[in-house]
Amino acid sequence: MAIEQVTEGVNSITLNGDSIKKNRIQVSNTKKPLFFYVNLAKRYMQQYNEVELSALGMAIATVVTIAEILKNNGFAAEKKITTSTVAIKDESRGRPVQKAKIEILLGKSEKFDELMAAAAEQTDAGVTEEQS
Repeated sequence: MAIEQVTEGVNSITLNGDSIKKNRIQVSNTKKPLFFYVNLAKRYMQQYNEVELSALGMAIATVVTIAEILKNNGFAAEKKITTSTVAIKDESRGRPVQKAKIEILLGKSEKFDELMAAAAEQTDAGVTEEQS
């Protein structure tokens, strides 16, 4: 079996009817700081030209904030927003609980590459000043 077939098989794995996407970021409002996700989304957009931000329950506000930061700073354009509810088994009660879910698909803005290059130049300039 060729490595390409294995890679293709891994890339198309489906769990619970939900295909794994390489450009999806599942956001938690407790695990990482807000700008970790903002910077990760920028990197994903550089690599895949778009990023899907996904969250459940209380983390929905965090995902909306991340999307708005990227849009308001000119990095991203909103492509699609999907809302739904999912049943998640509550370990303490032993029965399924309905949770709200949001998925926001963002694409690169027209100015994305220009803004990323400018940010990289500022970072490089800061490093040079520190060294001298």
